[in-house]
Amino acid sequence: MANPTDISPAVSHGGGLYSFVVDTTEHNQMLDITASVQKVISSAGAAEGICTVFAPHTTCAVTLNENTDPDVKKDLFKELNKVIPWDDGYAHMGGNSAAHIQSSLLGASETLPIHGGKLVIGPWQSLFFVELDGGRTRNVYVKVLRG
Repeated sequence: MANPTDISPAVSHGGGLYSFVVDTTEHNQMLDITASVQKVISSAGAAEGICTVFAPHTTCAVTLNENTDPDVKKDLFKELNKVIPWDDGYAHMGGNSAAHIQSSLLGASETLPIHGGKLVIGPWQSLFFVELDGGRTRNVYVKVLRG
């Protein structure tokens, strides 16, 4: 789980769009952003609707996964790095092609329902920001649609 200092308070941009900043410290890292997204939903006053959580970067991802056993995170990175190794003779000169490919596979966003003012997720699930080329300072956007 992220330390409270790893994730900034959300900023409203109007029209149901919010953002917060995530600071990562490791090359591969998963930060639980569930509480931050839930705070956005509460700030938006959304009792029912959907929210989309989006990371506007090409070497990170947003995903929903188990947050009970920390080995799940280790296993995810183990397999991602096995299937898409960091150094594999890629043509991209930035030296981080593996992170771009991994990000494309995991995806930059998740859309989740809101019911009773709460994110609808399973009892074992959390919403994660996934760093694939850290440590870095990243932005996360949350769009809340009430309905």
